[in-house]
Amino acid sequence: MQSALYVALSAQVALERRLNTVANNLANVSTAGYRADEVKFATVLSKVGNDAVAYSSSGETYISRRPGLINKTDNPLDVAIQGDAWFAMGTPNGIAYTKDGRMQMTEAGELQTVSGYSVLDAGGAAILLDPQGPAPTIGRDGSITQGNNQLGSLGLFRIAEGSQLTRYDNSGVMSSIQPQLVQDFTSIGVQQGYSEGANVNPVLEMTKMITISRTFDSAASTISETESSLLSAIRALGPTA
Repeated sequence: MQSALYVALSAQVALERRLNTVANNLANVSTAGYRADEVKFATVLSKVGNDAVAYSSSGETYISRRPGLINKTDNPLDVAIQGDAWFAMGTPNGIAYTKDGRMQMTEAGELQTVSGYSVLDAGGAAILLDPQGPAPTIGRDGSITQGNNQLGSLGLFRIAEGSQLTRYDNSGVMSSIQPQLVQDFTSIGVQQGYSEGANVNPVLEMTKMITISRTFDSAASTISETESSLLSAIRALGPTA
């Protein structure tokens, strides 16, 4: 009987964590390049007497890598990645990677993200453009030209599947394994005048939130009923004079 109480409580802990990730995803549905949080759940077996009891683990949060929607902006400093790759940006904490290809140019000509981080080339260096020159043209391979002058190239990097990603700001990530420079642009490239949105499906996330809320209520009812049964058993089986 007590096992049911603990199982329901473990489920509530797991559901609360899942609810927090869904709420965070919904809050960032309009954040360009945002990658959604997901939770992996596992079953923890515990031996109670002769019976094995399965509890829910609290869950392991990870960052989803599925692509977001590509939106046409016609801004020459907006680029979207086609394929499995990331842009690199220089931050105070080291190099971070992002799918947010919205860029801006400073008065000195440095190419930056909308958050003010330096956009890096293939060698990890900042990219400098001519602030007085014409609008840049960005090729599929990330090469940047102004007029007839090639002034740099956007670095595109592939993050290995086994890498653990940690979030940096809203749309950036840092990788536990050093990402590899993309050199083959057959299946990977950039598209100028477009930007990638969040990979969050708001309808799906709202459905998840409703399901989680109902399941949480169900677990709460189970706990309440178990407590009532325990109290009844104590009264019935308690010591008598």
